[in-house]
Amino acid sequence: QVQLVESGGGLVQAGGSLRLSCTASIGTVSNNAMGWFRQAPGKEREFVANINWSGSRTTYEDSVKGRFTISRDNTKNTVYMQMNSLKTEDTALYYCAKAMSRYTTTIYYRPDNYESWGQGTQVTVSS
Repeated sequence: QVQLVESGGGLVQAGGSLRLSCTASIGTVSNNAMGWFRQAPGKEREFVANINWSGSRTTYEDSVKGRFTISRDNTKNTVYMQMNSLKTEDTALYYCAKAMSRYTTTIYYRPDNYESWGQGTQVTVSS
């Protein structure tokens, strides 16, 4: 069973940047696609980004395209998300998740495509 640990969240002003990390403290994620999701208070968990096992394909939710970049370092068993030009509406608890497949499947945006989840890291963007 994989255990995922997110870090890098915090409080930042609008327009600022943060870099989130997700490391597998137990197990490996190097053979699986990975995703980032977020959940704001009173809202459902929503897809943010996905990366396939090799890092050759990435997919983003429309509102973060051009601002967020997902990447991975399989030698470190870690997935990253660089978040630039942050907006107040990006405020949420951010989760990383391990997909069931190596590839970016057609249901990459659905939480049930993922089998392991971290505890989340809080991102708060102030105006």
